[in-house]
Amino acid sequence: MCGIWALFGSDGCLSVQSSCAMKIAHRGPDAFRFENVNGFTNCCFGFHRLAIVDQLYGMQPLRIKKFPFLWLCYNGEIYNHHTLRKKFDFDNQTEMDGEILLHLYDRFGIQKMASLLDGVFAFILLDTANRKVFLGRDTYGVRPLFKFFTEDGFLAVCSEAKGLTGITHATKSPAKIVPFLPGHFEAFDLKQTGKVQSIQMEPFHCCTKEPAHAAYNAVKMLPASGEDEAVRSNIRALFENAVRKRLMAQRRIGCLLSGGLDSSLVAATLVKLAKEENLPYSIQTFAIGSEDSPDVLAARKVADHIGSEHHEVNFTAEEGIQAVEEVIYHLETYDITTIRASVGMYLISKYIKKNSDSVVIFSGEGSDELTQGYLYFHKAPTPKAAAEDSVRLLKELYLFDGLRADRTTAAHGLELRVPFLDHRFTAYYLSLPEEMRTPKNGVEKHLLRDSFKNLNLIPDEILWRRKEAFSDGMMSVKKSWYVCLQEHLESMVNDDQMAKAHKTFPHNPPRSKEAYYFRQVFEKHYPGEAKWLSHYWMPRWTETNDPSARTLAFYTPDKDQ
Repeated sequence: MCGIWALFGSDGCLSVQSSCAMKIAHRGPDAFRFENVNGFTNCCFGFHRLAIVDQLYGMQPLRIKKFPFLWLCYNGEIYNHHTLRKKFDFDNQTEMDGEILLHLYDRFGIQKMASLLDGVFAFILLDTANRKVFLGRDTYGVRPLFKFFTEDGFLAVCSEAKGLTGITHATKSPAKIVPFLPGHFEAFDLKQTGKVQSIQMEPFHCCTKEPAHAAYNAVKMLPASGEDEAVRSNIRALFENAVRKRLMAQRRIGCLLSGGLDSSLVAATLVKLAKEENLPYSIQTFAIGSEDSPDVLAARKVADHIGSEHHEVNFTAEEGIQAVEEVIYHLETYDITTIRASVGMYLISKYIKKNSDSVVIFSGEGSDELTQGYLYFHKAPTPKAAAEDSVRLLKELYLFDGLRADRTTAAHGLELRVPFLDHRFTAYYLSLPEEMRTPKNGVEKHLLRDSFKNLNLIPDEILWRRKEAFSDGMMSVKKSWYVCLQEHLESMVNDDQMAKAHKTFPHNPPRSKEAYYFRQVFEKHYPGEAKWLSHYWMPRWTETNDPSARTLAFYTPDKDQ
């Protein structure tokens, strides 16, 4: 996880460096570089590095002798960089995976470059020879990127919105900070003054078909229909490949483990592959919750089963409440369920940073969206409606769970990796018949579970454990974390404020005192930026005013909880 930052057309790069670029220093605690662009006035880059690959030559902006006219700042991992280097016979100068972007761009141009990448990324690419600036972001927005672009050609770009707020306050332009759309690239013409003009904004599809593992060759040849073992075998092979390619690191790897299906599959596969690859350390797993948390108990069973070096972090409602404002600052959102779930993830990331040497952290994000894991999918009117909502959730990941996972880990200088959002895995799963992907026999994610049965990879009771939202499972079934939070905030917002909520906050008006408080804290840190969030995350096809799964009429906890 790194932090990238750039200005084009600024009258004072140095003056805004300390007030803006340093706001994202947490993303890259290992080193920092600030550099002006030669030959162009008012253009500069800032980079905060978290060293994961090529510790000697990994600083940015990246420039190599072969392409002295190209400047690259990027945050991400390109998992097929060795494959591409060999296929096109590129002569690399460093071991950095990101160097492949320079070679691909020079040979094929920006659009094909982006489409060939298998990985997660956000990049700023400057071509001084052709006077072009390019921005791009991976399919699901796993890596964040924000921009601020004015009518007179001033462009500012940053990994997090907070790194641009000081810039917006210093300009009279009506422009707003906006998240850069996942799965898109944008091209700008660059003037000698450093000002830019947007000339092209297009979507692209990241690499989903190029073979990178023997298992994928078999997957390509199998029909995506019929409930047969071949489909389940493909799912297993692609998932294992997704985890394997993400072992690319020169720092210790760990894994978040809630005891749910998704994180348990990731952790178990990670431990299995770490042994096969002879990694020089054991895999550490991390769980957080109260003493009677169903998540902690389940995670303990999984850790014992897979033989990981397990850590448990005790969570109390009081500690969580104290962390809320800090969490909202890092998240840059006021979405209810995102904040609830982020508190635990923020605190466990803080523990990992202080008490372990794991830096690259795996997690199960993306599975619920891809495999229809949320409980409300049981109420989908048709398989087609469920499939369409699954795609919608994936497209909106960067606003909710993807945002949560990135910000809570990056706040403590950790790098997140999410195998369930692997391009090949998601492409295959979404290609399967709609009827195969729906909940069955009262069990959500049935196809995913069924694909891993009889393998003893994780305990059967975990494989078939019902979905429990992270923000709910941290505390006992008797009293959820969100209930403790609501009770505390009841006295923080009065009835008169709630009565005027629609006038006070006309965009996404809060409907509860909890939501009102979150919005107040957000406005304190990011006044006037409420439109960063287009809408609240809420379940569909059911009547509820709260995003918690435990408020759904058909929610029933596992019998052993």
